[in-house]
Amino acid sequence: MTRGFPARLHVLLASKAPVGVVFRRGSANAVCTVGWHRQTDRFELGQWLRGRIYERRADLSPDGRHLIYFARGGRRHQETNGSWTAVSRAPWLHALTLYGKGDCWQGGGLFTANGKYWLNGCHFVVRQSAEIAPDTAYKPEGNFGAECPGVYYRRLLRDGWTLEMKVGPGNVPHCTVFTRPLPHGWILRKFAYADVDHPQGAGVYWDEHELEQPARKALLSVPSWEWAERDGPALVWAERGVLYRAHVHPSGPASSKALYDFNTMRFERREAPY
Repeated sequence: MTRGFPARLHVLLASKAPVGVVFRRGSANAVCTVGWHRQTDRFELGQWLRGRIYERRADLSPDGRHLIYFARGGRRHQETNGSWTAVSRAPWLHALTLYGKGDCWQGGGLFTANGKYWLNGCHFVVRQSAEIAPDTAYKPEGNFGAECPGVYYRRLLRDGWTLEMKVGPGNVPHCTVFTRPLPHGWILRKFAYADVDHPQGAGVYWDEHELEQPARKALLSVPSWEWAERDGPALVWAERGVLYRAHVHPSGPASSKALYDFNTMRFERREAPY
């Protein structure tokens, strides 16, 4: 990570268990996973990868036990032809089930239930585990393309977001806008961008956010939040390599608390315990 430039964060929350997985990226060729025990805000390092994980093509099972992700680079180059989709035990990266891809078109997937997943696009099998299985009956709805939005936007819609509008092309980047209700009439709005002219440190796909309370005619722009989500009655977000939580009051978010600063982390080799 370049000195003075913050880590990049993206977070997956389990829908039926108080756990999550944080993807922490930086420097450019290093990424790690960190387990998040949301009831106690305890964080557990998973594994580092010398390569790239496409976090918007990843998902966490409803019970938080399994992680599916798409990656390229690293030490699995020969058996996967350079890129792969893996299903692991969260928050670890070591694959229980491993599919080779060979390119960066499609890849990744979504969980349709505990132990069941949808695989995005064509792969070849490297190894499979009886612990989890593909859901061959699942047919994803909507047409969001073959890259990150094809998984990410479907994950947002599944997890309680509503598609509000699409913007572009033209003089603005392609932008798909999603909303999610918060307590006391507040709305969390996510601007999901897709453009080669992206902010420094972001990839082709990046998010910005704002908060709105229509009854009070209140609008709070928070473009520095690179990830944000509702967690029960609270609001959680990532900003400049730090994860935060705040309670939402009628006047807006208050008593924000920094949960963990990921900026000081450095690459270390770790073996999965399975």
